[in-house]
Amino acid sequence: MEWVLAEALLSQSRDPRVLLGALCRGEASAERVETLRFLLQRLEDEAARGGDAGALPEAAREVAAGYLVPLLRGLRGRPAAPARAEGAGAALRSCARLAGGPQLAAALAEEALRDLLAVWPASSLEGAVEVLAAVGPCLRPCEDGPLLQRVAEAALAVALGGHGDGDEAPPRTGRRGRGFCRGRLLPALGQCGGAALRAVWGGLVAPGMPSGPGRVGPKLLVLSALAEKLLPEPGTDGDPGAREAGPDARCCGRFWRTVQAGLGRAEDALTRKRARYLLQRAVEVSAELGADCACACAPQEGNGPSLFWWSDKKKDELLKFWENYILIMETLEGNQIHVIKPVLPKLNSLFECAVSEGNGCWLFHPSWHMCIYKRMFESENKILTKEGVIHFLELYETKVLPFSPELSEVRTFIIGPLMDALSESSLYSRSPGQLIGSGSPLGLKLQKFLVTFISLLPEEIKSSFLLRFIQKMTSRHWCAIPILFLSKALASVPRCKALGIEGLLALRDVLQCTMITHQILLRGAAQCYLLQTAMNLVDVEKVSLSDISTFLMSLRQEESLGRGTSLWTELCDWLRVNEGCFRRLSTCSSTGLSETASLNAYVRNLVQEYVKSPAWERENCFMPDWFEARLVAMMVLLAVDVEGMKIQYSEKRRTQNVLRIFLDPLLDALMKFGTNAYMPLLKTDRCLQLLLKLLHTCLLKGSSTQDDEVCTLLQNFVMSTTQSISEFILRRLTMNELSSVSDLDRCHLYLMVLTELINLHVKVGWKRGNPIWRVISPLKNASIRHLQEMDSGQEPTLGRQVQRVVSMAALAMVCEAIDQKPELQLDSLDAGPTERFLSSLQLNQTLQKPHTEDDFIFCFSFFEESSSSQGWGKIVAQYIHDQWVCLSFLLKKYLTLIPPSEGEVLEPVLPAVQMPIRTLQSALEALTVLPSDQVLPVFQCMKILVPKLLTSSESLCVESFDMAWKIISSLSNTQLIFWSNLKAFVQFVFDTKVLTIAAKIKGQAYFKIKEIMYKIIEMSALKTGVFNTLISYCCQSWIVSPSNVSQESLSSAKNYSELVLEACIFGTVFRRDQSTKREDHYVRICAVKFLCLLDGSNMSHKLFMEDLAIKLLDKDEVVSKSRTRYYVNSQQHRVKNRIWQTLLVLFPRFDQNFLNRIIDKIFQAGFINNQASIKYFIEWIIILILHKFPQFLPKFWDCFSYGEENLKTSICTFLSVLSHLDIITQNIPEKKLILKQALIIVLQWCFNHNFSIRLYALVALKKIWNMCKTMHVEEFDALASVIESSLNQVENMHGAGNAKKNWQRIQEHFFFATFHPLKDYCLETIFYILPRLSGLVEDEWIAIGKFTSFTDIPLDAGFQWYLSSTQLCELEPGDWAQQDRGFNSGEADDQSEWTDVQKKIIPWKNNVPDLDLELAFQDRAAKLGKSISRLIVVASLIDKPTNLGGLCRTCEVFGALVLVVGSLHCVKDKQFQHLSVSAEQWLPLVEVKPPQLIDYLQQKKAEGYTIIGVEQTAKSLDLTQYCFPEKSLLLLGNEREGIPANLIQQLDVCVEIPQQGIIRSLNVHVSGALLIWEYTRQQLLKHGDTES
Repeated sequence: MEWVLAEALLSQSRDPRVLLGALCRGEASAERVETLRFLLQRLEDEAARGGDAGALPEAAREVAAGYLVPLLRGLRGRPAAPARAEGAGAALRSCARLAGGPQLAAALAEEALRDLLAVWPASSLEGAVEVLAAVGPCLRPCEDGPLLQRVAEAALAVALGGHGDGDEAPPRTGRRGRGFCRGRLLPALGQCGGAALRAVWGGLVAPGMPSGPGRVGPKLLVLSALAEKLLPEPGTDGDPGAREAGPDARCCGRFWRTVQAGLGRAEDALTRKRARYLLQRAVEVSAELGADCACACAPQEGNGPSLFWWSDKKKDELLKFWENYILIMETLEGNQIHVIKPVLPKLNSLFECAVSEGNGCWLFHPSWHMCIYKRMFESENKILTKEGVIHFLELYETKVLPFSPELSEVRTFIIGPLMDALSESSLYSRSPGQLIGSGSPLGLKLQKFLVTFISLLPEEIKSSFLLRFIQKMTSRHWCAIPILFLSKALASVPRCKALGIEGLLALRDVLQCTMITHQILLRGAAQCYLLQTAMNLVDVEKVSLSDISTFLMSLRQEESLGRGTSLWTELCDWLRVNEGCFRRLSTCSSTGLSETASLNAYVRNLVQEYVKSPAWERENCFMPDWFEARLVAMMVLLAVDVEGMKIQYSEKRRTQNVLRIFLDPLLDALMKFGTNAYMPLLKTDRCLQLLLKLLHTCLLKGSSTQDDEVCTLLQNFVMSTTQSISEFILRRLTMNELSSVSDLDRCHLYLMVLTELINLHVKVGWKRGNPIWRVISPLKNASIRHLQEMDSGQEPTLGRQVQRVVSMAALAMVCEAIDQKPELQLDSLDAGPTERFLSSLQLNQTLQKPHTEDDFIFCFSFFEESSSSQGWGKIVAQYIHDQWVCLSFLLKKYLTLIPPSEGEVLEPVLPAVQMPIRTLQSALEALTVLPSDQVLPVFQCMKILVPKLLTSSESLCVESFDMAWKIISSLSNTQLIFWSNLKAFVQFVFDTKVLTIAAKIKGQAYFKIKEIMYKIIEMSALKTGVFNTLISYCCQSWIVSPSNVSQESLSSAKNYSELVLEACIFGTVFRRDQSTKREDHYVRICAVKFLCLLDGSNMSHKLFMEDLAIKLLDKDEVVSKSRTRYYVNSQQHRVKNRIWQTLLVLFPRFDQNFLNRIIDKIFQAGFINNQASIKYFIEWIIILILHKFPQFLPKFWDCFSYGEENLKTSICTFLSVLSHLDIITQNIPEKKLILKQALIIVLQWCFNHNFSIRLYALVALKKIWNMCKTMHVEEFDALASVIESSLNQVENMHGAGNAKKNWQRIQEHFFFATFHPLKDYCLETIFYILPRLSGLVEDEWIAIGKFTSFTDIPLDAGFQWYLSSTQLCELEPGDWAQQDRGFNSGEADDQSEWTDVQKKIIPWKNNVPDLDLELAFQDRAAKLGKSISRLIVVASLIDKPTNLGGLCRTCEVFGALVLVVGSLHCVKDKQFQHLSVSAEQWLPLVEVKPPQLIDYLQQKKAEGYTIIGVEQTAKSLDLTQYCFPEKSLLLLGNEREGIPANLIQQLDVCVEIPQQGIIRSLNVHVSGALLIWEYTRQQLLKHGDTES
């Protein structure tokens, strides 16, 4: 057609200048440019045949310089620019050839190169690139070699510029230019060969070339474009002249590193596709050439295998290896685990091929395998990531892989991508079916892998690898779960001397990383494992005791290294074994100690240096840091325990001597406290800090004073210094010696020491007249005196205000001590001066901030990061807190004096006690002033006041409830203060007296308490453990003793039975990745144990249980109506399951009268479509009811008389009950009538059309008939033949179908074969065995051990009924109805390698990848190797986006020319995109609106297309008989109306799809797909016949 048009133009004028000039005038449309192109090509063909050139060269030069070059420069992203640019480039190339010499091409190239270098990177490059791409092939390889090289270097710089490794992001205007360089210019230059090709290749593989992730994509684009030039052509080896000698990419290591980076690290699929293409192309070329080749190894890679090698002798093995490799990489692109999993066994075969069986060496470089794992780790599908991680970890467990010292690929991979993948917490989740509490499968595999891998490493490599591994753990913010399992794996590594001081510091950094998580248990476990790692891996000869002690200080002793724990013992043993091996330092350490290898000498020096006050340190107002005190205390106790290990079998007195030697400096200093008034303040602070830390560390986890000799000795030593210390503290607290802000910290220290001394004396036996006794009274009196003096109106200087705070704090400490230890009671119960003073305190008084003293300003500017006012606010808050501590003590002491209202006391002796309304108002005010960590004593006061005032001042009490709840709800459950505040709040609001009074008056308080109750339950869904606190306190307060529950408290509890109801059904559904430790079970356990303690003979208990049972049945009805169908293990399923579990627990307390009220609801529940576990509970409780009260049997028989619709899904429940008729009739002397009735009913259902119903009926029939035969009932002889033949028929069923299998399974099912409704009635069956056997998720299994370990509620007298005594607990779960599904589910997975796997088609013609996404659809598709047909599909009449999306995908897959739609806006629809899966990006879409269809069809008819309608008409042809022309247009009709009559007239033919069914028509997308495939099939057959 183009040739004909060119001839027609030339016939009008033989002067090319005229023709060319005419075409160059006017708008440069795509049609005009295309016409110019084929005219120039026609002239070029004529010149090549020897025609007279004439003025043609000059005309070609004019067209090139005057029209085409400006046109290319001016396009810059205009509409249709790609098509015009391509046409203009081809025309320019023809002009260069027609110009009569190479000068034009060289000149244009020089000019374009200058333009390219001038505008990059600030502007657009398309014009210069298009010119260079057009004239580049016209340049001469030899003469224009330098120019070609410069062009190639510039193009390469542009193509690879601005993508990472420090380069800034390029301007958006340059992106298209870079794409042109990569997709057009470089391939064009590659065809030139010679200098240009060498320049491009050299730039791509240059040693200094940046190789970051952003560079990989552009590099691979260029490499794939030049693949034909960079890889040898098959058949040229024997003919050197057949191809100019060029680089062989197969022999270049950097080429293969780029390919590997694309395979494993590239983020976009296109880059990975190019990498696979280059690999596959290299393999194909090597196989066709048949010559041996090998890639040269880099010097740092040693003598390991080449990155790529080929040997013709091993051609088959190599082809198989690379075929499997490429298949795996292509399959991983799908991200679908069901497609990928069958391919994974091929990865095993890769490793088998990669390792030589003879010498155990790597045949293929292991980096290829790492690329596969990197790709899996980078997947968006976390299941695939997990599969990849587990597969890699299992390698060293299942295969013997060689270690090559020269290869660091695997080690680098482990430290990098593997650890990055391991940072994902969801990977450690339990596998389906795995029990709660069992270890993470991935965690266990990680542990085994690390142990195995490290054991293979030589010592010199092991140290560096472990150090890098640990340092990697500090390089990011790890979550708690990954850091735990990594630490556990490290702790499992066998002992070796691998880490020095640098490794110990890295472990310390990891410890600090663990502190960021709020999950204390996980944090503590990780610390334990990291300490074990240090003990296993640290080379003690490279670290000193000082280094070890500093490392140990990174551990939190209360979370991990508690004295008395197994880890503490393990550490002591490690120190004992290695005591003489630690590194010595010749110089003094940072602590001023002379390092020594002996632990005892080190600790002795440590204590001496600690107690000794540094001469160079001047006195200052600040307290020393606690770090040194903690360190010294821990090392002292470690050394003593180490010494205790040495002398286990010798005299015990030595421990006392060692401890005495260590503590002598400290004890000497403490003894001088009372007499040496000039002892440095810093020294006294340090000594008291060490004393406290020694006592706290010694008494941590696992310690018992009676059994612990060290603890007893330490306490004796401390008690010997009590008098000196107490006198010193009394002087400091009462003699105005504390006068600065920093002295408040000292006050806190002194009071803590005093409290510890009181505890020690009370523990050994309190004696009047002891040193503490002599201090408490003067301290109390002096504090009161100071406070009274401060109220006299003196100027509030800093010293006076600080002393005021100190006095109040001391008074609060005394009150707390007396409150907790009645032995310290100093006065009688009569109100004395102390009580009168406390009762008259001005509550919530704000201390005026001093402004005049420089000391205040200095201290705060240096000591406080925040402003001084904020710091003073904390001091005032502490002062108010201490006031309320004193008041709480006073209210508890004089509880009986608190009146129910203030009017009853005319002249109060104790105002705070005898005027409770004013005190409660002050408490509300205090809650608004105090921070949340200081409100505890206010809550305690409210707990005392509210029960007294609830009747007379209800609104004030409700206000206190509200205010307190706001504080609690604002706290986070990760804050340490949350739990203590919540407990105090619950004790205050849900106090038994408060609940009783509120229920009695039924006022605002009652409804407010109910509101708060539901808010707490709601909060517990987010803050685990909140509901535990509430239900545990309430149940305990309602119980007096295990055998006696208070009747009064239970009568009030009835008003709050919703609380017990919610507790019985409590529990949130968590996702599997939220597998943290939860205590939700304990809420239900608490409620169930409480119910077990109730006595059915006690009227209040009986009423409470009956009310609860009715509410449970109502709740079940509500849940059933909320969703008629629900999934197994859904929230609805679990709630209903818990309801019926609770009803079973309550059942023994029900009498006949109560059951009369609820029996209909229980039977009605049997008619509901329930999950299996609920059916079993309902059936069980019905059996128990009928067994205990046979008088309900008539109601039970009535259940079989409901309509067919009601019984369709529920009859199996009642038939299951009948299968236990022997239990039901156990207490009935006359059984014949019941058996007769049962037989009549069951026989009816044995002939039901539903197979499941027949099975249940046959099971019941078999059981009932066995009873009849045992009793020899003659009345049933007439039925014997029928029943026996029915049972024999089902027993002797022939064949191996599902019917026979199901009959066998239902008989073996636990509910019919093993379960005994009476003998199995126990808590273990209800809460553990039955949920386990019925398929409930393991979150719902409550082991009986949890009931016994929960000690807040005591066991009842009949505890033995908790445990199962039958064989039911030994059964494995397996529901007969579910076993057919997945019967062979595991068979396929057991195959070592699948014989066939899914493989998605990758449409590469000769595997040539796509080069430029900027090209037009057809060009892009052609370069992809996509075959384009001449079929047009018109879908303008289709409305639904789903149908259009599916058609788009079908058209793209089968290579349609174009899809016509009614509106192009449809491609933005999410439903369209979901169905099309990006097909619209690879298929041309044309918009033709329905009114324009007639014109469009007529136009296509004129172009030679046959218009085919997909419609059933009177003249339509059968699809199987119709032969499609090559140029076919398919018109598809509307979903509802088909093709309109006016369009049918435009059709050449109608084709219909033959049908065999009843439905009138197919879906329009399905119809279109069938015709598109039939067209494609016919065209493929035609082309096949033509080629053959």
